[in-house]
Amino acid sequence: MNKIYDVFIIGGGPAGLTAGLYTSRDRLSSLLADNGLIGGNMNNAEIIDNYPAFPDGIGGIELVKLMQKQAQKYGLEIISAEVLSVTVEGDKKIIKTSSGDFTARALIIAGGSDRVKLGVPGEKEFAGRGVSYCATCDGPLFSGKTVAVVGGGNTAVYEALHLTKFAAKVYLIHRRDSLRATAIIQEKARAEPGIEFVLESVVTTIKGDNAVRKLILQNVKSKSQSILEVDGVFIAVGLKPRTAYLGDMLQLDKQANIITDGKMNTNIAGIFAAGDIRSGSIRQVVSAAGDGAVAAISAKNYIDG
Repeated sequence: MNKIYDVFIIGGGPAGLTAGLYTSRDRLSSLLADNGLIGGNMNNAEIIDNYPAFPDGIGGIELVKLMQKQAQKYGLEIISAEVLSVTVEGDKKIIKTSSGDFTARALIIAGGSDRVKLGVPGEKEFAGRGVSYCATCDGPLFSGKTVAVVGGGNTAVYEALHLTKFAAKVYLIHRRDSLRATAIIQEKARAEPGIEFVLESVVTTIKGDNAVRKLILQNVKSKSQSILEVDGVFIAVGLKPRTAYLGDMLQLDKQANIITDGKMNTNIAGIFAAGDIRSGSIRQVVSAAGDGAVAAISAKNYIDG
């Protein structure tokens, strides 16, 4: 395209939307691209109860809509597109996407993360047929059925709690002897009679016919195996940053997160990173929004010279 944007933002989660709000309010022409649902992983949260100003919590999807509406109110443009590559030509950033090529003076990378796969036999084969990565999306499909959630962090426990609204029984499988989720979330889960904890265990195989029917589990200490009959399994074992399209142009940590300084600067002038994709992120909505604000202000300062 011939137009040169002041700022191009990759990712429509809390970091990207906040960055777009700030740059648009500063009257910088801003374009945000996301190849999934705007809001990212916030869409998977039934209730976000640790975001300031909402004492009773707020639905993840509702918060996304409010953030998007506020950013677009000031002129942020949003497109659905996958970013394929980024190159630098002088002081211009060329962003190649599935919807065409774009040029910008500054680039804010806030592409977030994707769910980590288990990588066990049956996972790929039964994707969409009992294997899911989103309880908010697929929970209603398992009304009255038995399901399992694999993982021990906040996301996994939230998924399990959400699934109790539909499923007759929810197993929470975790490889360690204790969960990693914050205390208050664990308390809610342990008070829920529909959740049964299967600790010190890993899923080694997912089996079924036309859909998932059972999981083969292995105890991490005794190495003994067992069969858990379920109608579905929800994978929530971690997140991986969406940085593959960047190649080796930016400095990354061992987990492929982008390394930045306190002002969200990367090793390339005019390219900033914010949110879950940034090395050291605590992966919270409020911190991602803060990163987005800092990145936007740094981008404006960069453009102003």
